[in-house]
Amino acid sequence: HRALLGSLERFTGIMIENYSGEFPLWLAPVQAVVMNITDAQADYAREVQKAMNAQGIRTEIDLRNEKIGYKIRTQTLDKVPYMIVIGDREVENREVAVRKRDGSNLGTMSVDALVNRLSEEVAERRAIGEEISDN
Repeated sequence: HRALLGSLERFTGIMIENYSGEFPLWLAPVQAVVMNITDAQADYAREVQKAMNAQGIRTEIDLRNEKIGYKIRTQTLDKVPYMIVIGDREVENREVAVRKRDGSNLGTMSVDALVNRLSEEVAERRAIGEEISDN
């Protein structure tokens, strides 16, 4: 008698309970959400999402015609680790404004700098995992 899926479901349930749904970046199914303020930034938002996905960052895009405060609140409740907000200033400077799910504002940075930051955060976890497996 084996219950392969049952044990997998129990393990998943334990992980969700342990992290209270706030998965660390390396484990989160969606690592970042790109949001535009108005329709004028939609093309740049798509470009940012493509660039991040190309670098292995699991990213979604929120182009709904809603207020940015509502979008941020929705993504915070969904417990997405990083929210990327794009307005006219970000398009003009070819940058992104970055917020974490805890409400902290990381300011504006280039897409490359953001990808490097997220990749380093994931790599830190990878290094800890390798250190544990070596012992």
